[in-house]
Amino acid sequence: MKIDKYIGQSGYTSRRKAFELIEEKRVTVNDKVANFSTKINEGDVVKIDGVELKVKEFVPVYIAYHKPKGIICTTEKIKNNIVDAIKHPETIYPIGRLDKESEGLILLTNQGELIDKIANPAFGHEKEYIVTLNMPLTDKFINAVTEGMEIHGEETLPCVITREPESKRIFRIILKQGLNRQIRRMCNAFDYQVLKLQRVRVMHITLGKLKPGAWRNLTEDELKVLLEEVK
Repeated sequence: MKIDKYIGQSGYTSRRKAFELIEEKRVTVNDKVANFSTKINEGDVVKIDGVELKVKEFVPVYIAYHKPKGIICTTEKIKNNIVDAIKHPETIYPIGRLDKESEGLILLTNQGELIDKIANPAFGHEKEYIVTLNMPLTDKFINAVTEGMEIHGEETLPCVITREPESKRIFRIILKQGLNRQIRRMCNAFDYQVLKLQRVRVMHITLGKLKPGAWRNLTEDELKVLLEEVK
């Protein structure tokens, strides 16, 4: 196992932060300074700043969380970060992001390899949202979103968008791309203000009746399908 992954799974810090420790030459293996290609074998002694790293038993974690508005999808130690909000006993990381003003379903795990396979738009996994606008939805907007449009020099892929029954200002949209703040930017291009943006589905996993601020473990069936999808 490579040294950065070993540190990440130890619970000491994230794999990204482990890269920084290695770069700063603060990590040793058997009293030799580690580099990015260093691999850990059974019996090796890993130290950070001269203190031996104790690796706890690795327990895979896969959870669904209903992120409330105001929570920030970062592991950085800042106010209202998602990790402190959840208070999970294991070290976990969000899969993708929801901006601070948005709410709804976000998945978290301690499986680093899984994060990119779900969050990376290159894999085209579906994410579904319900959006409430300040003004009635127009056919012109629906057609533009359906066909793909340019926002700040970036081209959006065609999206599936449908009006919510008996509502003029609420719609559902399915994205496979996930540009930064894509839905808000598409709406802003037509002078809409987004009053509420809620993610209700990631791939086959739905928000359901999970209350804001609550989290649950993925079910066996959800996890089985998820792992098959990202093979």
